[in-house]
Amino acid sequence: MNAKEYVENVIERVKTKNPAEPKFHQAVTEVLESLVPVIEKNPKYMKYKILERITEPERVVMFRVTWEDDNGEIHVNKGFRVEFNSALGPYKGGLRFHPTVDLGTLKFLGFEQIFKNALTGLPMGGGKGGSDFDPHGKSDAEVRRFCENFMMELYRHIGQFTDVPAGDIGVGAREIGYLYGTYRKITNLHGTCVLTGKSVNWGGSYIRPEATGYGATYFLLEMLKSKGEELKGKNVAISGSGNVAQYASQKVTELGGKVVTLSDSKGAVILDGLTKEMWDALYEIKAIKRGRIKEWAEKFGLEYYEGKKVWEIADKVGEVHVAFPCATENEINGEDAKRLVNAGLIAVVEGANMPSTPDAIDVYFENGVLYGPAKAANAGGVAVSGLEMSQNSIRLQWSREEVDRRLHEIMVNIYKTCAKYAEKYGHPGNLMMGANIGGFVKVADAMVDQGIY
Repeated sequence: MNAKEYVENVIERVKTKNPAEPKFHQAVTEVLESLVPVIEKNPKYMKYKILERITEPERVVMFRVTWEDDNGEIHVNKGFRVEFNSALGPYKGGLRFHPTVDLGTLKFLGFEQIFKNALTGLPMGGGKGGSDFDPHGKSDAEVRRFCENFMMELYRHIGQFTDVPAGDIGVGAREIGYLYGTYRKITNLHGTCVLTGKSVNWGGSYIRPEATGYGATYFLLEMLKSKGEELKGKNVAISGSGNVAQYASQKVTELGGKVVTLSDSKGAVILDGLTKEMWDALYEIKAIKRGRIKEWAEKFGLEYYEGKKVWEIADKVGEVHVAFPCATENEINGEDAKRLVNAGLIAVVEGANMPSTPDAIDVYFENGVLYGPAKAANAGGVAVSGLEMSQNSIRLQWSREEVDRRLHEIMVNIYKTCAKYAEKYGHPGNLMMGANIGGFVKVADAMVDQGIY
């Protein structure tokens, strides 16, 4: 069997064994198809069945979460933790609280996390977890009660040398605080790196909230440099208005780019650059009050498009030089990508996980658009989570400047790794191929070294 046949067989096996999980199928297909030249040059990966092993989680934990709302009504949600691969270190990946959470979504996210974490160069495996619980519209007391009951089961499966969850969609500083407090009470352990994204007052790292947005912007700078371009003066369309979008918009503005869009699940906003006053108001509405971006648009007299994605209104913005999707998976489809190309698109940098469909990615490559895939571009968040673990281990806290310097250095190195492996395997400039191969080789070699398990 040649390498191409082997890869095709593994992809088909994954689809057969994991029915009704299209996002997982999509993630596996994208990664494995790019590995054909690697398998050809390294038949040991076929001999040791690395692809079969790396596409099967080492462990999946599913559990019931029962909690009581403020009116005394009992609710039941599902909880999950997918511990995908620990060849490089403890499982590491976020917890997502959102109604769309299911096993297939978490398997896709956990699979992507394996390679993302490998690219950082830090000793972290890949995992993901969460619940179909929706914190939006819940009181602090309701969220606390849910988190306490969620951790009553999860604590058995995590630990600083085993599995280290972080936050994700629906899990911010408030939720991490409740989860950590419950873990500490149950286990009588404090000061450990069992959870990251903690407050800087009790074991967290500076720059952690900013890390994904800042890191993706640093990656964008390297992409633009490769073509002799700079961010200054570029119109940047950002989707989302949560943590990643907030800090991406802040860093883009600081470095001379102009933010021209933001959004949430209810609609999109067009703007002509972002001032500090506007950013502060956005943060208060979205991060503190957990309100809607429509309120922000009304406050500053901005164009608001109810029920629209950013990518559907690109033709109303004028020129769009950079697309910066920071909302959710598969938010940019092929038609959206064509609309962006017609608006002057030169680069896409992914702040969300897998936000571009395969059709959209084809459009990028067909039109010579620079493409920074999520597993490389948005690795800044988990990179600083890894740095938080390091600080916890040595019982020290680094300054904001030190953490930001290390983050910048990690993102530059990730870009260099992607570019190196793309060149080595005959696809110069294809950062998606480079990210997939660079992350895979590191994990696969560790799996071979450690034997069959």
